[in-house]
Amino acid sequence: MTAAPLGPLLEVTNLKTWFPSARGEVKAVDGVSFSVAPGEVLGLVGESGSGKSITGFSIIGLIDEPGRIVEGSIRLEGRELIGLPSHELRAIRGKTISMVFQDPMMTLNPVLSIGTQIKLALEAHEKISAADARERAVKALAQVRIAEPEQKVDFFPHQFSGGMRQRVAIAIALLHRPKLIICDEPTTALDVSVQAEILAEMKELVAALGTALIWISHDLAVVSSLADRVAVMRHGHIVELGPAFGVLTKPQHEYTKALLDALPSRAKPGQLLLRGAGIADAAPPPRKSATADLPPLGSPYLVIDNAVKRFQKPMGFFKEIAIKSGIFRPLPVVQAVDGVSITLKRGEVLGLVGESGSGKSTLGRVAAGIAVPTSGSVRLNGKPVMSEGRGARKITTRIQTIFQDPFASLNGRMRIGDILAEGPLAHRLVTRAEAPDYVRQWLAAVGLDPTFANRFPHQFSGGQRQRIAIARALAMQPDVVVCDEPVASLDVSIQAQIINLLIRLRAELDLSLIFISHDLSIVRHLCDRVAIMYRGRIVEEGEAGTIYDNPQHDYTKRLLAAVPVLPQAAE
Repeated sequence: MTAAPLGPLLEVTNLKTWFPSARGEVKAVDGVSFSVAPGEVLGLVGESGSGKSITGFSIIGLIDEPGRIVEGSIRLEGRELIGLPSHELRAIRGKTISMVFQDPMMTLNPVLSIGTQIKLALEAHEKISAADARERAVKALAQVRIAEPEQKVDFFPHQFSGGMRQRVAIAIALLHRPKLIICDEPTTALDVSVQAEILAEMKELVAALGTALIWISHDLAVVSSLADRVAVMRHGHIVELGPAFGVLTKPQHEYTKALLDALPSRAKPGQLLLRGAGIADAAPPPRKSATADLPPLGSPYLVIDNAVKRFQKPMGFFKEIAIKSGIFRPLPVVQAVDGVSITLKRGEVLGLVGESGSGKSTLGRVAAGIAVPTSGSVRLNGKPVMSEGRGARKITTRIQTIFQDPFASLNGRMRIGDILAEGPLAHRLVTRAEAPDYVRQWLAAVGLDPTFANRFPHQFSGGQRQRIAIARALAMQPDVVVCDEPVASLDVSIQAQIINLLIRLRAELDLSLIFISHDLSIVRHLCDRVAIMYRGRIVEEGEAGTIYDNPQHDYTKRLLAAVPVLPQAAE
């Protein structure tokens, strides 16, 4: 990080951005003041709804009506931005100030090639020939370390991975060497290794170009690895502002302390996290499914033996003939899971870790009986999870899944009570007369008001929807639950609540969990054993403490080295 020269590049004074609603004005940003110097990185942190993203949108002039800036000042190099005519603001936006969004597809047009999109961004602020634009596009992609930029410049967004799309968005933001870049959660959904690469690149670019950077995030460890100063936002206000090391090691405000206390790295593995430790006190309803045949805790329970899962586009009869005769090339085969054998013990939490594309989610779906393995077997307590034959299907309810996106997995047209009761009724775990009380008990068990049963999914926050998804899975009275990235993209306090809930329910119900994640700090906190996946195979497996303290495989070492770590205060 470079030393910040005297004199601010950006001055935000008493900024107020409000949105009208049926209940009155929503004061999304309410009196925010800060400054950023050339070459400085300011971390803007807080939970969803704190106003940090709206602050960034206000600076760059992207507040849509009926939202409006009702008061305050935003000065860039002494020039007031609030009230500028739209044509003057467009001349600044993208050239002097750029923004990188959380979802790169908000920046990229799916029907235009990357080269065309970079050319349009260049033409917005300067006259340039097609040949020069292509040359600049290739250089821009090379600057953010995209391999083979001469070929990739003609690719479309869907041909890039999430991490590469984010690099393209950063390349477009850097095209005109802006004096200020605003990054809004640009690495939230990325793997830890891709995130580390992008953070390293941003550090180098800030140092080389002297660009000021506002990094908006709820990930305090990421901010600590990048920022010179940190501003903590809550309910539209900045509650603490200061040097990054001081704020994150010796916080003064109670809210900042609570955010830090919610992090898994601040507690011993397996302990309840301090923030939201008591979200659910109600006991789950008693089991009605048979438990007499269950083996003792610690015994092998779910056994995956040499599982293989391949994906290939289906072929019609004539295409198959054409391929056999050599007219067409064979269709590519994706080997998502490649001969994996693993055993989950009863009452154990097994962490499944790897980057996107490593096969961990596919293996989880195979374990849960959602995906049919191409070969190999999955057995629960010695019995197959799926039937055999061409129309293979899941034949046990004792394995359930909690998906990453609860909004996508909950039927938006059904009430929560009906969603929770649907499975237990279909499998005769409860009668129709018992169902309403059964649903209320499960809602209370996951820390939700039982009267919420009549609401629809859209009426809940992300964290509440995830608790509903957990209640739906556990209402089937399973012995094994596959958790597929259940806390990805959640705020630290909501994440802490979900982790605490899983810890408590695991102890109360003797659950066995497969916990799939790319967040290594959460896996270490929650899991007894860890399996590292790479290109469809398990490359390392063992006790969580052993894997983290003494990794053996080079891939495991790279993953652990890429994890951002909060600074520790001197004793």
